[in-house]
Amino acid sequence: MTTVQRFLPAIFFCFTAWSYAQNSLPKPEPPFQGKIGKTYKESTPAWPEIPTAAKDAPNIVIILLDDVGFGQTSTFGGLIPTPNLDKLASEGLKYNRFHTTAICGPSRAALLTGRNHHDAGNGFLMEWATGFPSYTTMIPRTTATMGEVLRDNGYSTWWFGKNHNTPDWETSVAGPFDRWPTGMGFDYFYGFNAGEAHQYYPVIFENTTPVEPNKSPQQGYHLLTDMTDRAIARMQYSKSVSPNKPFFMYFAPGAMHAPHHVTKEWRDKFKGKFDMGWEKYREIVFENQKRMGIIPSDTKLTPRPEWVPAWDSLNDKQKKVYNALFENYAGYFAFTDHEVGRLLDAIKKLPDADNTLVIFIVGDNGASSEGGPDGTLDEIKNLAGMNASIDDILKDIDKLGGPETEPHYPVGWAWAGNTPFQWVKQVASHLGGSRNPMVISWPAKIKHDDKCREPFLHLVDIAPTVYEAAHVTMPDYVSGIKQLPLAGKSFLASFTDPSYAGRSEQYFEILSNRSIYADGWKADAQHTLPWRQDLAPGNWDSDKWELYNLDKDFSEANDLAAQMPEKLEEMKKKFDAAAENYHVYPLDDRGVARALVPKPPPPGFDPAATHFVYYAGATRLPETASPSIKNRSWSITADIKTKGAGTNGVILAAGGVSSGVTLYLKNGVPVFDYNYYGSHTVLKAASVIVPGNATVELDFNYDGGGMGKGAQLNLKVNGKSVAQGKMKATVFARFGVDTFGIGEDSGQPVTPAYKPPFKFNGTINKVEVDLK
Repeated sequence: MTTVQRFLPAIFFCFTAWSYAQNSLPKPEPPFQGKIGKTYKESTPAWPEIPTAAKDAPNIVIILLDDVGFGQTSTFGGLIPTPNLDKLASEGLKYNRFHTTAICGPSRAALLTGRNHHDAGNGFLMEWATGFPSYTTMIPRTTATMGEVLRDNGYSTWWFGKNHNTPDWETSVAGPFDRWPTGMGFDYFYGFNAGEAHQYYPVIFENTTPVEPNKSPQQGYHLLTDMTDRAIARMQYSKSVSPNKPFFMYFAPGAMHAPHHVTKEWRDKFKGKFDMGWEKYREIVFENQKRMGIIPSDTKLTPRPEWVPAWDSLNDKQKKVYNALFENYAGYFAFTDHEVGRLLDAIKKLPDADNTLVIFIVGDNGASSEGGPDGTLDEIKNLAGMNASIDDILKDIDKLGGPETEPHYPVGWAWAGNTPFQWVKQVASHLGGSRNPMVISWPAKIKHDDKCREPFLHLVDIAPTVYEAAHVTMPDYVSGIKQLPLAGKSFLASFTDPSYAGRSEQYFEILSNRSIYADGWKADAQHTLPWRQDLAPGNWDSDKWELYNLDKDFSEANDLAAQMPEKLEEMKKKFDAAAENYHVYPLDDRGVARALVPKPPPPGFDPAATHFVYYAGATRLPETASPSIKNRSWSITADIKTKGAGTNGVILAAGGVSSGVTLYLKNGVPVFDYNYYGSHTVLKAASVIVPGNATVELDFNYDGGGMGKGAQLNLKVNGKSVAQGKMKATVFARFGVDTFGIGEDSGQPVTPAYKPPFKFNGTINKVEVDLK
């Protein structure tokens, strides 16, 4: 054996170790560069190097709005003024062929990881998770986020606002926390773990610790203002301490997702502004878009579909309600633009403002039709398939936008908001669901161009673009885990090259609404209706496929399927190949039924348990991690100590403004309230509870015979019945996005009879919940 042969294994090992070190994060600890002697006099110290960003690495700010149509902002021809977005666009670039997945959680997974949403485990939303790898909503370790990659390359990393990418059952105190923002590479998180938030009563976390708003809605609290204040403060503080360290800020307000919460002052700015109706709105916006160069001059305006009634066919009540709901949305949008404008103004005051890359993605999907045919003041009720009547909405219209409501506008305004395209949010098959505006600014590198950039882009292209801007290479290994290749491609070249072409292929799929884009062609199969979560059509082979040439047909107005059947079959085969490659299958079109599929319990939780014991301080428990009190009998037994008439506060509460249950004492009197979508069944004792130790019980005896049926209720004090009641119907699905808690009602109040959190001022020894 030669000397070279003898040392080959060692040489190979050293090369492999060096190669791994160069292509993995976090980087291994560097060897000590000093000298160790017997005493310090013979020794030379040397500090280890810490990860440092490239010399000219920019600050990176990604702003992601929620539920915005292509034709809503003034920046892209819409009739809702967004002056701060206009200003950013006047300093940078507008993109008019950027695409999302057509729904929020999957879009965010694709954005954060640079992989397609199915490969990132987010084929649909966490509340609808199933046990198939692409639908668990458990972002796999093989798809590291931008937070992880940038942090280990010397960036500060912060996440503000919406987190809809932590599995529902992992958002309790039991964790695990590795799929919370702070476990996915972000140094700091301030926001909420859900698809939406009540803007006046949000369930907020700072990192993994629950926090309460610092003031009430009556004192002016609004989540958007709160998170903007905190984002500005952290950014300024960081630059004060480490002016040369770049930051990555992911700023994801819940706006413009329902509930659309805004003050009357903002809403009144739009009084009468949309009286022209949704067809005329589309015509005006369409002409604006052509005039502004947002769309090609030969674009066709797609016609009104049969699922949107003609505006002139509506009666006066309908017009009044529909306009009020959309005026409220517009006010919320104007307020959102104002708050984002404060953030953008603060960025301009940074010492390295010019070297700050701002990527403003105007919506994680198209405009939402989840308000249903008539809109609603209670969108959780709508999502459960129970639409309010026009008269019901009119009765409470004066509360619109306030804390007691959860408003959403009707289907027709969603269609109008997506001008010039067909369809809406959730419908990934068509551009109304998946095409969103984008604006990018980077003063040091980008010169403003009035003409829109036109490459076909997707959310998966953001991460590779950010990495190239930061002089970062996506590693082969992160935390020892082999990484799935990035699905996207950097479009940094488009910042200086107007002719940059973009992607040649991209698939889309949400709830079996599916599409494939390839070299200018797009084939679409629309399957489910977003406002009918109770409907699962099935019969996928019966879906009608459409075919469009986007190079000549910007808006998908000219279906060529009948004229070019061979091309359509070619495209369908391309979709199937992409679906296999990116793990789209199995297709699943269930709505509410899928939400009711049992989810994994929190770690250590016994899924067969029927007896639960809680103590004071057990708060912010997500609904899926709390006792399942739907469609069955159950009881609450509270062992408490009171001080008579001076005792106030919540013993147990679950849910919020839309629906939920609460057991509490007010002036020493025990009260139980079941909130059924705003209709309250209240059981109240006739007298003050005697001071000292006591038990308060609530027996809930379900009628049975299906889901959402009635129940008999019995409130007891020290074993004696003090009030009884009967319900004709009960909530069969989720109470909403709020949480379960003992000793207080954090987040939204279940009842207007008290102001949250209404902490219990007596002593709670324990609370037992028994499922029967």
